Amino acid sequence: MTATPGGGIWGRTEQQDFRSRVRGCLLGGAIGDALGAGVEFDSLDAIRAAHGPQGVTDYVPAYGRRGAVTDDTQMTLFTVDGLIRAHVRRDTGAWHPPTDVHAAYLRWAATQRDWGPDERRTEDGWLARQEWLYSQRAPGRACLTGLADSRMGTLDAPKNPDSKGCGTVMRSAPFGLLVGWEPQLVFQLAAECAAQTHGHPTGYLAAGAFAVIVHAVARGESLDAAVQRAMAHLAAHPGHEETTNALKHALGAVRQGLPTAERVESLGEGWTAEEALAMGVYCALVAEDVRHGLLLAVNHGGDSDSTGSVCGNLLGVMHGETALPPNWVAELEGRATILELADDFAMEMTQGPALHSPATPAGSPGWLTRYPRT
Repeated sequence: MTATPGGGIWGRTEQQDFRSRVRGCLLGGAIGDALGAGVEFDSLDAIRAAHGPQGVTDYVPAYGRRGAVTDDTQMTLFTVDGLIRAHVRRDTGAWHPPTDVHAAYLRWAATQRDWGPDERRTEDGWLARQEWLYSQRAPGRACLTGLADSRMGTLDAPKNPDSKGCGTVMRSAPFGLLVGWEPQLVFQLAAECAAQTHGHPTGYLAAGAFAVIVHAVARGESLDAAVQRAMAHLAAHPGHEETTNALKHALGAVRQGLPTAERVESLGEGWTAEEALAMGVYCALVAEDVRHGLLLAVNHGGDSDSTGSVCGNLLGVMHGETALPPNWVAELEGRATILELADDFAMEMTQGPALHSPATPAGSPGWLTRYPRT
């Protein structure tokens, strides 16, 4: 057994459950992203006209293939990469996770402008060398402009101070997987990293709320209780009203009857952070199973890939990887990379000292090649 970051003990069963939840969170989010990718800019009427009265019921081609993911999944993976690098760098005495996540987002930004990985840049680590990530998949303007130079936005001096797009929420589930952290620290880190691209309070507070929801569910709380916990955290922050009200509307919609696409649309379109969060949360709350929840989350006239991604993150962390429809997992773009990164994150969180601590001479040099301390 190994010690947890929070001071507890990881037994084998706990490690297996955690790995399953991490895999489920990342794969589920990517599946929801891919289900919505082909209809992201279509109205509900157009979706039904093209795919039948039930709308999309499976992957539809996007970006030249079935199961293609978008910038939502790309940035989520780089969030994970940054969090692993932060924990590895802690050995050096440097401990400022927002800086490491920002560096990871800059590596993502390079994938949006470069033809492919530069093998000479060993300090970039292994994720930035995955060629399939070097593809523009409708990235948000605020994400691109916020990362166009090396200055890191902060809560005191954010990038794009008027932007509250959903580009903050769709990438923030990994902060919630820091299960050894206290919830208020998870909230704070997600908000700080959101301010690197989106400076409106709703943009970064919605990211913090989403991270706390994932965190509570990963620790075994019900989704309803997790949402209540997030609203309690939100209440302490100026400018929380839009996000709090959006979550209240999501909870209210659950009590209004059977879930429908029209009820999902009553919560918004998902282009803004609070709407994407509310829509994804609602669909996860009313989901009969993973398949039902994800299809509900993408069949609407709005930002279908982002709402699908949020819902998929939640359902995946709730139920673990084995609850995901295997046919969707099999066709998912980048599946091998996502699984490898998920397992690396789970291993870092549960067994990190054995991999790279200066006090552990038998650590893995290969780990520091994958996740350099530089």
